[in-house]
Amino acid sequence: MIKGMILTLVGGALWGISGTSVQFLTTAAEVSPSLVTLMRVLLGGGIFFAFLVVAQRATVRAMFAHARTVAGLLLFALALYGNQLCYAQTVQLTNAGTATVLQMLGAVFVMLFVCVTTRKPPHVKEFIGLIIALFASVLIATQGDIRTLNIHPIGLAWGIATGLTTALYILVPRRFGLFERFGSPAVVGTGMFLGTVFAVPIYVAQGGSIAGATAVLSAFGLFEWLVFLGGLVVVGTIGGYGFYLHGVSIVGSVKGSLLGAIEPVSATALAALWLGTAFSGYDIAGMVLMCIMVAFVTTDEESDDG
Repeated sequence: MIKGMILTLVGGALWGISGTSVQFLTTAAEVSPSLVTLMRVLLGGGIFFAFLVVAQRATVRAMFAHARTVAGLLLFALALYGNQLCYAQTVQLTNAGTATVLQMLGAVFVMLFVCVTTRKPPHVKEFIGLIIALFASVLIATQGDIRTLNIHPIGLAWGIATGLTTALYILVPRRFGLFERFGSPAVVGTGMFLGTVFAVPIYVAQGGSIAGATAVLSAFGLFEWLVFLGGLVVVGTIGGYGFYLHGVSIVGSVKGSLLGAIEPVSATALAALWLGTAFSGYDIAGMVLMCIMVAFVTTDEESDDG
């Protein structure tokens, strides 16, 4: 359990790097969210899947042996890709803080789903942890001024979709028994790569083309490539989703979704280290609340989330 909690927290922390990278690429580098997400699943998923084909060939073959398993993998892949696209769209239409707060709705949806399917109310500590995590996220994202949440109607819709897809990629592998049968690394890597099945047509539907992608990427300088390949693909995608979902496979859906709330703490710390932004009193208060939340949800209380 301790290993699972650590992996989940590390994965959530790496998302902070991912979110900062997405904001830089979609604003300063002027890359469309659909192109960022396409390249993210193509490269990140491609590297991960290539490793699996070499190291776990039998497992990869077994995952495609049954129609129900393939259906589960495709639904998981759609959720992973959809989450990345929705988050990027939300960042572009609002801001990173707003997107992070809306993404926290995923923990609400996971808790609601578990309560409905198990016909039991949430554990008191997990419910309190959810309230604390939401409040801490709002504090960090808004710096105490709720008016800074720039909720454009379309941005709000994308943000809610981000929360829904977050819940979906947490719940689907457990409902289909994918992690238990094949292990989280194989499932996550395969799911990432299968995301290209959805990423390509959506990129084209939004007016994208090979020529357009080539023109954008050819304009990248060294720093843009470091942010894209290092911050987004390797750290934010392979590392973030890999660590996080492996941790969730151990600690459970509800605890895992709450521990993922560490992301705004990571993003704030990254802003301080990278951009020289000073910690505010609201940042410190939010981080303290996040630590309290972790203490609440990582006790020995039994979980019923399957």
